[in-house]
Amino acid sequence: MMLKKWGVLLLLIGLTLLFGLMLTYPDSSWKAAVRGLAIWWDVLFPSLFPFFVISEMMLGFGIVHFLGMLLDPLMKPLFRIPGSGGFVAAMSLASGYPVSAKLTSKLREQQLITREEGERLVAFTTTSDPIFLIGAVSVGFFHNPQLAGTLAAAHYGSSLLVGLLMRFHEPGAAPTPTAPGTRAGFSLRPALKAMHEARMGDDRSFGEQLRQAVISALQLMTVVGGLVVVFSVLLEVLSASGLMTQLYELIRQVLSLLHLPSALAEPLVGGGFEVTLGAKASAAVPASVPLAFKAAAAAFILSWAGLSVHAQIASILSGTGMRYFPFLLSRIIHAVLAALLVLILWPLTGPDTEVFLSFGDPLLSKPGWSGLPSAGLLMLQVLSLLLILSFFIHLIQRLWNKPKASKWK
Repeated sequence: MMLKKWGVLLLLIGLTLLFGLMLTYPDSSWKAAVRGLAIWWDVLFPSLFPFFVISEMMLGFGIVHFLGMLLDPLMKPLFRIPGSGGFVAAMSLASGYPVSAKLTSKLREQQLITREEGERLVAFTTTSDPIFLIGAVSVGFFHNPQLAGTLAAAHYGSSLLVGLLMRFHEPGAAPTPTAPGTRAGFSLRPALKAMHEARMGDDRSFGEQLRQAVISALQLMTVVGGLVVVFSVLLEVLSASGLMTQLYELIRQVLSLLHLPSALAEPLVGGGFEVTLGAKASAAVPASVPLAFKAAAAAFILSWAGLSVHAQIASILSGTGMRYFPFLLSRIIHAVLAALLVLILWPLTGPDTEVFLSFGDPLLSKPGWSGLPSAGLLMLQVLSLLLILSFFIHLIQRLWNKPKASKWK
């Protein structure tokens, strides 16, 4: 209770300071707000809104229940989450943060996952979308499409490592109970039965489902847009007031102790607040800094996701019972692992090696509505891959258990 009171007090002090800085620097505040609004409308709205609506409809029609049954053999042994987490992972990969938190909260509402499983799921499925990683960061900011392969391998590879680490989160927690009479494994009949039961349990008409899905998506997009604008203004007025100078100097000293280029201080601080501004600043670091370190800084920023995304996730999780601290810890681990993976992979996959000379779908590198078809196709491809992996894992388990069963006969 005491911590909560202090938290409220600090929040009030912070908001008062922000309001005072906005009054002191009105021109900078206005420009930052317009820039944040443009980012929301041009980048975030087209990449998030359609997936919010689609996911709500798929939940209502029981498709998520169907996929969850089929993906159980893959997701439970690896990540200690139900198979429905595979659907969240595919949707999040295609559309980026904060889709995973939104979908996980919906699964939690329908009691398809426990609190601990939800925390594991959000921890490793909160990633950047490929359109932003390829189109905005690699092509738009760095002007180097070959960089996209290394960034993608580091960012998404480290997210899988986070998922494997998070399976040890709350080791004694009970999993989601399996419905009576449900047969475990990759089987179409129980999966179709689960989908049918979920559809029958939702008595809303198609029109009502669509209406509620659109309203829910618009409400969340309004929250996302507001937070993006707030953090854009916050970063701008802190820079205009000179308060960021002390923070820059502190980070420079830390980087010097780690024998890293001190010029990375500004993008890391900016990325700590807002991922787009930080990633753009990492590409603008002087040419004297090696490209590998710039890319590592961008990977760190993409995986940390910025306090703006953290605020979005916290607002979504607030009514679900899921805690923010596991997510915060996972972001720190993800950011460090991603930066390290870039430096490790660089001699093997960096632009000089030309390994990713023709990396990426040209449409996937275009932000906004033009990249939406490729993002949807990517979601289907990821789901297909997960289903194939789940089938083979189920097959291996059956072949492994068969000799043991015959041995005891």
